[in-house]
Amino acid sequence: MYMRRIFITLLLTIAIAVSASARIRTGAERSGEWLPMLKDARVAVLANHTSVADGEHLVDMLVRKGVNLVGIVSPEHGFRGTADAGEKVGNSVDKNTGVPIWSLYGARPRRLTDEQLRSFDVLVVDMQDVGLRFYTYYITMLDAMNMCADYGLRVIVLDRPNPNGMYVDGPILDMRYKSGVGALPIPVVHGLTMGEIATMAVGEGWAKKVDLTVIPCDGYKHSSRYELPVAPSPNLRSQHAIYLYPSTCLFEGTVCSLGRGTDFPFEVYGHPDMTGCGFSFTPRSVAGAKNPPLLDRECFGVDLRRMPDDEIIANGFDLSYVIDAYRRTGTGEKFFTPFFEKLVGTDYVRRMIMGGASADEIRACWQDDLAEYKVLRRKYLLYEE
Repeated sequence: MYMRRIFITLLLTIAIAVSASARIRTGAERSGEWLPMLKDARVAVLANHTSVADGEHLVDMLVRKGVNLVGIVSPEHGFRGTADAGEKVGNSVDKNTGVPIWSLYGARPRRLTDEQLRSFDVLVVDMQDVGLRFYTYYITMLDAMNMCADYGLRVIVLDRPNPNGMYVDGPILDMRYKSGVGALPIPVVHGLTMGEIATMAVGEGWAKKVDLTVIPCDGYKHSSRYELPVAPSPNLRSQHAIYLYPSTCLFEGTVCSLGRGTDFPFEVYGHPDMTGCGFSFTPRSVAGAKNPPLLDRECFGVDLRRMPDDEIIANGFDLSYVIDAYRRTGTGEKFFTPFFEKLVGTDYVRRMIMGGASADEIRACWQDDLAEYKVLRRKYLLYEE
């Protein structure tokens, strides 16, 4: 009887989550609001594999509707979302429509050519973000907005829910560590959608003034639990991994593995020298992780796959995993790489971990800055909290 009640509760929880997602309409799905804006215009899109509305890809829909689509701008992981993190992706042509694909992750600088920028009047942005300062889709959007500002082009952002939008946490980026994984003075978990980030960046002078229109979602609140219909990148394969990602991504700036090259990236962490662990995994070369850290080496560590979603969200941006691994690997200062500061956004976190501070002691250091950010954030919210 007890197990039956648990099973029924689980079914109800799943049904509520699915129902909540079903009631939300993305900006792309509200085509009656923005398709008329494209009449007689030459159009480019900043899109990838997540740009799907009502079961149809945005590019296919625009071509079917007779929109003059002249180019597809692609972000990290490429238009089809299969490339490794940071992997170079060249220009190509969409096989379904014949529309040219202009990659911003080919040769540097990551900028469209003068010829490309003069070939369109409107840029439509539609990508599924996950709400983290170091997730690069918003940075690509801001770069594209600045290019459009230089050429007097219009930008239309088709907004999508933020799956980590129910809380705000982590240190504010010290702009000395501005990089390709951190572009704005915002916390790790910023609590904004792509449309809200675009509006904030222009409003605060962090991006150039541009003719910007945001088509908001319908039925979404920041407290909504939105289940992503498409994996946003090759190694974020589940909703559970997306919830863990704010905290486990920090292992990218350490000697540890976070599970790239396994079936459960971002849901585990480990190292060959970690002690006191009853769990192990071995990274292999796989699609989306061709050369993962600690390739073919058995890593001893911690399995977070059974950790409840509610607990992950309640813990927020959680440094306890990194602290645990630091103490159990015995590698000392060699545990961290310079990339760690780019991810965490400040220099005091590494120092405090090495000095023996707890996660709660370090968390206390960013609370004043976070409180100021929350006040600023409210100015740009398009949705109820």
